[in-house]
Amino acid sequence: MMKTVETTPYMDQKPGTSGLRKKVPVFQQKNYAENFIQSIFDSLEGFQGETLVIGGDGRFYNREVIQIAIKMAAANGFGRVLVGRGGILSTPAASNVIRKYKAFGGIVLSASHNPGGPTEDFGIKYNIGNGGPAPEKVTDAIFARTKSIDSYKIADVPDINLDVEGSQHVAGMDVAVINPVADYAELMEQLFDFQAIRNLLSGGFRIVFDAMSAVTGPYAKEILENRLGAAKGSVLNFIPLPDFGGHHPDPNLVHARALYEEMMSENAPDFGAASDGDGDRNLIIGKGIFITPSDSLAMLAANATLAPGYSKGLAGIARSMPTSAAADRVAEKLGIGIYETPTGWKFFGNLMDDGRVTICGEESAGTGSDHVREKDGLWAVLLWLNILAVRKESAIDIVRQHWTTYGRNYYSRHDYEEVDSEAANGLVTALRDQLATLPGKSFGALTVATADDFSYNDPVDKSVSNNQGIRILFEGGSRVVFRLSGTGTSGATLRVYIERYEPDAARHDIDTQDALADLIAVADEIAGIKTRTGRTEPTVIT
Repeated sequence: MMKTVETTPYMDQKPGTSGLRKKVPVFQQKNYAENFIQSIFDSLEGFQGETLVIGGDGRFYNREVIQIAIKMAAANGFGRVLVGRGGILSTPAASNVIRKYKAFGGIVLSASHNPGGPTEDFGIKYNIGNGGPAPEKVTDAIFARTKSIDSYKIADVPDINLDVEGSQHVAGMDVAVINPVADYAELMEQLFDFQAIRNLLSGGFRIVFDAMSAVTGPYAKEILENRLGAAKGSVLNFIPLPDFGGHHPDPNLVHARALYEEMMSENAPDFGAASDGDGDRNLIIGKGIFITPSDSLAMLAANATLAPGYSKGLAGIARSMPTSAAADRVAEKLGIGIYETPTGWKFFGNLMDDGRVTICGEESAGTGSDHVREKDGLWAVLLWLNILAVRKESAIDIVRQHWTTYGRNYYSRHDYEEVDSEAANGLVTALRDQLATLPGKSFGALTVATADDFSYNDPVDKSVSNNQGIRILFEGGSRVVFRLSGTGTSGATLRVYIERYEPDAARHDIDTQDALADLIAVADEIAGIKTRTGRTEPTVIT
């Protein structure tokens, strides 16, 4: 019933910021998924008889790998597996299940906001017992094991039925197929004033939520329509599809353009939102205004005490380094700590576990709190609705009042996707070579104050993370950041982050790209983006 299968290593299984991501045909290679899963188990200790959570975002190849993971968990000695019905668990919901049931850890199958389908993206990541992504010391150990693995263990048994809730058995291990939505919805009811939101919605306040044919659909349908009373049809594209309906499930102004155009129309709903492939990112649009992820983080933090789950105040705020400094100004006013970390939600886990921060965010449309150890798209939507219900003001009024109080951080991210890897790495190397000579240089009216390659010293476990992004800071508070993303599956994605702080309320209505035009030109001049990549413009601007 249990068997050991001989295998040979693959040398390309290094996890990125959120696990191992490759194209589906790569994962379909002989023993490819098995090698990585066994390498996870071989890198762990003390899990005999313990509980493992398994689930994913429903993308193509999700069910097949779940069956493999269940059989391998049994063969390796886990005592119990919790798996979402249909193989479905959003990333934040999986984190919640791990925490609620005190599981040893979890295997989350997702490639986040990347496309799905037979030739598109797939991913596997391991979450530890706090519900968060494995820290670098664990992912480094997993990668080391993938390079020497020679066998894996698997139970030689039939597939289980993933579509019926209840207990089944695999080679002596209990497998509980659970409702993927129930535990998460219960947690949201504990954090937010559902009655206040019901009152808001029953009074004619209209919302629209685009689930993008991805995993958040069942969660949003149950919570927004069934429990909160939003009008039927408020949740769009709510059935998770293996290929996300042929669309790119990234909640930005390019891939959610129809939602944006609806929210800018004369008869727009009062509030619009979307989430991504695995449910951890969000897009927030008020009637007539797009709210950037960096601004959303700051505004949620400034108003969080209006929700019951945060009524006692925030311990602190954390943001990834490329995220704008808007949240810093909120933390300063509240008299709480602000932490700047590398990109990757795992860096927030230590801070939350240590009680240093309550709310965290990344400019890449990810916000969340210490209720789980992942970013959480629907959580952000519900907190916004709670704030709107209590303040009884429109989203655009809340945004403008925030800018008047704190100033506005004009901010944009320019993504150059699938750039030739050699060209992208050459660009970054050339930037690093300039760092020592940039301070004091002037580019038009802009003068460089400091330039560095960001390093992070974790205040909790004292670990150090180097080379996390090149920062060029100008006198007056403007800055440009360059970073290669670890979330893609082919080529390299160069991200350029541009930011200018504007305290004058009379200058808060400038078009963002116009407000940043000189910084955008200087970024290209310093990095030679056009020359080195051959790209005349970004693939995506957010």
